Amino acid sequence: MSNPGGEINRSRRRFLHAASSLAAAPALLAQRNRPPNVLFLLADEWRAQSIGYSGDANVRTPVLDRLESESVNFENAVSGCSVCCPYRASLLTGQYPLTHGVFINDVELRPKGPTLGEVFRRAGYRTGFIGKWHVYGSPDGNYGRRLAYIPPEKRFGFDYWKACECTHDYNHSLYYDDDDRTPRYWPGYDAIAQTEDACRFIEERRSGSGPFLLVLSLGPPHFPYATAPERYRAMYAGRELQLRRNVPEGQRAQAAETLRGYYAHMTALDDCFGRLLLTLDRAGVAGNTIVVFTSDHGDMMLSQGLTTKLYPWDESIRVPFLLRYPQALGRKGLRIQTPLNSPDIMPTLVALCGLRIPDSVEGSDLSGLIVGASRAPGEAAAFLNLPVPITEARRYGFAEYRGLRTERFTYVRSIHGPWLLYDNARDPFQMHNLCGRTEARELQTRMDRALDAVLRLRRDEFLPAAEYVKRANVGHYREVNVEVGRHPSPWGDWDSTLKP
Repeated sequence: MSNPGGEINRSRRRFLHAASSLAAAPALLAQRNRPPNVLFLLADEWRAQSIGYSGDANVRTPVLDRLESESVNFENAVSGCSVCCPYRASLLTGQYPLTHGVFINDVELRPKGPTLGEVFRRAGYRTGFIGKWHVYGSPDGNYGRRLAYIPPEKRFGFDYWKACECTHDYNHSLYYDDDDRTPRYWPGYDAIAQTEDACRFIEERRSGSGPFLLVLSLGPPHFPYATAPERYRAMYAGRELQLRRNVPEGQRAQAAETLRGYYAHMTALDDCFGRLLLTLDRAGVAGNTIVVFTSDHGDMMLSQGLTTKLYPWDESIRVPFLLRYPQALGRKGLRIQTPLNSPDIMPTLVALCGLRIPDSVEGSDLSGLIVGASRAPGEAAAFLNLPVPITEARRYGFAEYRGLRTERFTYVRSIHGPWLLYDNARDPFQMHNLCGRTEARELQTRMDRALDAVLRLRRDEFLPAAEYVKRANVGHYREVNVEVGRHPSPWGDWDSTLKP
């Protein structure tokens, strides 16, 4: 491994911004008079491992498999703070959680700089948002605004608006239509109805009209898992599944049953994506439309014996990230190993569209890697962080942590000290923690120094969670008051620094 401490610093961000801007320039200049549209497809809790093209033989995702063959695939894309609201705030601002202030769920985003929607709207784009928003927040700490009307000034640059703060009742799904304060409900399974609305949005902006940015933010495959339309659930009912090796033996039956519902949602969404791609073709705008498919975080699905997200293991942090832009990149697939983190998405999209990246952005512009004319210096790393454990992280007794995910290694330090170290090439299921082992002493030292460098860059003091709770005045939030439990490792080698 090359020296990670020297490569993960301020010069990395400056290098990537400069290199990618120069590299992207020819493609972008060619589109100067016709800026690309952006269709951003955001699923909730869809982990990177559970797609056909990722090698999951259980799930049926033919549309995404075809899309991957035509796209840039960031195979090591991660959600650095793998929980809903922090991800969404990072997507909108290009900042890390301790900067934008949303480091737990249901804290209201108060942007410190221009947001994704505002940047595109100011550039003349028609901006639209359909589906789950989840950055209006619930200051009562008890989910009080999850079904509330969201005023225009809290939509951060999105004009076309059919959204709800947060609901996972996919078959009785509330939304608000622009400035109408009367709640409405999507007919049937909301992802299908929302997709149809997105198709109408696209059809109204056929070739020759101005550019658009449309975010379709879907609730599935987030739990509840067994609520997809019956025809999709029937595809997986009773099927034998191939489970990941890191699901403990005593929990494999439970994992299989949960996965059947998870996969049913995924196949339903895959059909939705097929409808959208066909609409782009029929509208004559597919060539000049950047299509992104990604997710806000993953789901453990009982890998490591754990449920949901929040943890630094790959099933939680790794997300799919496909980007197709035929007019500038062609339709030949490209796989990139450089990690892409949540705050990198906004600046990368802004740059690909030839727009100026706001000074407030902290993420890296990776557009140069996408167009193939620059490379990340050394071994780049994505920053992992959970400043305040909430919900399941508390139930399982996990401490606050910071870490790095490179192409090959994962290193994590909890508030109590070094915690996890994995060689993901040799141990892809992360069942053998190298932290504290003699044979990995040099690697651990290098990774620890690299993490220190990132903490300095992020101005992250790595304080106890209670301090951030106090500063943000969120001590009354339900999710930070879940009773703390304890969850020893199924493999007996990763819980030594975790203290309730």
